[in-house]
Amino acid sequence: MTFYKIQFNAAKMSLSLLLLIFVPTLLSAQERLRVDYEIMEYMQLKANDDTVSAAIGTVGNGTLQHAKLMPYKGKNFIYFDRESYLAGRGFLHGSVRKSVLTTYDSLSRSLPHRYFNIMECSNEDGGEMFPHKTHQTGMSIDFMMPLLKDNKPYYGLDTIGAAHYMLNFDDDGKYSRDPSISIDFNLVARKILLLDYFARQNGLNIFKVIIKIELKDELFATEYGKILKASEIYVVQGLSPLINALHDDHFHIDLGFTYNKTPQAENTESIDRILTE
Repeated sequence: MTFYKIQFNAAKMSLSLLLLIFVPTLLSAQERLRVDYEIMEYMQLKANDDTVSAAIGTVGNGTLQHAKLMPYKGKNFIYFDRESYLAGRGFLHGSVRKSVLTTYDSLSRSLPHRYFNIMECSNEDGGEMFPHKTHQTGMSIDFMMPLLKDNKPYYGLDTIGAAHYMLNFDDDGKYSRDPSISIDFNLVARKILLLDYFARQNGLNIFKVIIKIELKDELFATEYGKILKASEIYVVQGLSPLINALHDDHFHIDLGFTYNKTPQAENTESIDRILTE
């Protein structure tokens, strides 16, 4: 247990040093939620073309061609950090982007008053994206954990930007500084299932879900968690102490093409079908 705590603290300390480099100042919540001129100009500059994306190599050693930029903000979601977005870390393979947007569109109808946060995706050309070990082909994406406070949706920690990666949640999914704040595990499972469902409409499916191992019991105990556990979606069985420690505030997903044995093989097939309700 002592060794695990040392590794956990080392992971958070490393991330803290990284944030001192990438996030020199903390913006107010209002500033982070605003789609300002600089963001609009950036989105216009990086406007998505019609060329089909290509993921080449593996999520840990690959590249991305003809990447598509995620919108900074949608009806029920926002990219979590302005500086990360403008640094070019919000790109995805086009089919992954379609799947994510369709998932949020579905959630906006079923849960019209619930809001979500997308965390880091990939660089425009893929490749290494420090400090992530993966995220190299546009097939990987981090999602912020939806939270509850006294069993009601809570967004008080959603607007701290890249510092969110530093938050600590215990093995029951409770926030270390305020146990009344906890992870909404049922919604996490529901979102994973929806993403896999809509991804399959685009020739994809979820190949791997990374979440802190100690949180899996809480996840699988929920209504949608039981469905997730019985599904074919792979949720990691084991992680190194460092990687495990960093996946308490968010969950990571790798997607791939359903007709390939490996999720990251090159694929340039054009897929235009998007399932709508």
